[in-house]
Amino acid sequence: MSRNFGGRALAAAAMMFVVFFGAQGSRAWAQTEPHLAQALPALIPALQPVFVSQEVVQPLPQAPAVTADSLAGLVDTTVVEGELAGDMLCLAQAVYFEARGEPLEGQLAVANVVINRAKSDLYPGDICSVVKQPAQFSFVRKGAIPAVNESSAAWRRAKAIAQIAHDDLWDCQADDALFFHATYVRPSWARRKTRLAQIDTHIFYR
Repeated sequence: MSRNFGGRALAAAAMMFVVFFGAQGSRAWAQTEPHLAQALPALIPALQPVFVSQEVVQPLPQAPAVTADSLAGLVDTTVVEGELAGDMLCLAQAVYFEARGEPLEGQLAVANVVINRAKSDLYPGDICSVVKQPAQFSFVRKGAIPAVNESSAAWRRAKAIAQIAHDDLWDCQADDALFFHATYVRPSWARRKTRLAQIDTHIFYR
């Protein structure tokens, strides 16, 4: 291995000398170093490409993330496997009970409200505590969440929406919302908030 490397280095040095100093310089070099000049033709093959016999393994680039042209398309391709638990379950339940009759954009906005509250200093620091906070969500009774129809299409969509909101995969009109109410009520607190959007029968605020 070391002899081969030395030969290649010598050959490379000889070729570089010819390139930099031209024919005149190479003839002068041949006169002062005749033993190297004689060896030069035999060293030329060392400059040829070297093929490695062992396989070279390189990491493959990661596949690009799956994209969708619409929120509906993203929901259709978002499959939540297995049983949900903890915060993800509470988030999907909030979407299901508060907005399963709303368009997907409205369901996503409700999920964002829950997530934003969990991130805010104004509310508890985890999603389940936010959902179960007294007097916040009407479907919660004494800290308990009712059972959902797990075989329904509405539950499958709610789970997908919860995953999309949790992973921040889609923007909506009410991404920064902390509050919402139905259009058929007029809560006094709404006058003190910044209105962001109305999506079907829900109005969202910051």
